[in-house]
Amino acid sequence: MTEKDNIRIVPLAEDPSLISRVYEINDTWPVFTPHDMVASALLSRVPEDFPQYCVAATDGDRVVARGLAVPFNSVLDGREAMPDQGWDRVLAWAFRDRQYGNAPTAASALEISVDADYLGRGLSYRMLFALRRAAGRQGHDALLAPVRPTAKHLDPRVPMADYLRRCRDDGLPADPWVRVHVKAGGTIEKVAPASMTVSGSLAQWRQWTGLPFDRDGSVEIPGALAPVHCDTAHDRAVYVEPNVWIRHGMEPHTA
Repeated sequence: MTEKDNIRIVPLAEDPSLISRVYEINDTWPVFTPHDMVASALLSRVPEDFPQYCVAATDGDRVVARGLAVPFNSVLDGREAMPDQGWDRVLAWAFRDRQYGNAPTAASALEISVDADYLGRGLSYRMLFALRRAAGRQGHDALLAPVRPTAKHLDPRVPMADYLRRCRDDGLPADPWVRVHVKAGGTIEKVAPASMTVSGSLAQWRQWTGLPFDRDGSVEIPGALAPVHCDTAHDRAVYVEPNVWIRHGMEPHTA
């Protein structure tokens, strides 16, 4: 049996025992992202409240990857399928729709996280396809994704639209994670310019990052896709992260 064959990927609805275990993995998210207020309030509830849209990968008894997605209503007044506030907005809409009984019309991925020990094995592709299949089983004709380009932090001052124009000689996106989505059949639709927002006092940012935050203006921090804006007079700093909306259509057999 190959290493790949040992890994099992299932929707959480089919194995509820994994719901409480999806955060056991050693992921590589930047230290500041959990301080996004929408994430801190709602993200941990996604596996339990939307298990039919979420998947987990296991290697024996070990959870090695998670994929989270949510349904939401994109046609209510003031809404759209791919909002400029991206990740934050669809997560908030999903829980509001669940509370008020609004029928979902769209599904959005939220994250695919692979344990650091399992990176580079093609597992991210398999998790992406598993999320698509899960959304297709719920009757959706597409899976949307506000994608966080994994190499964008190397050029935080480059506008996202310009960054997305960077391609390899074969025409595929230069960014590795965007390239995974495109090779899997996804189409780049638009930039989500304010997909996540993290704000805090300067003391909080110093604690989160270990940086001084003692000067006004733009501050580059590890893992950030854009600079953080520091305002010493008002004792605050704000990070607004751009993402990229990618649309994945469904193969006929996934519906």
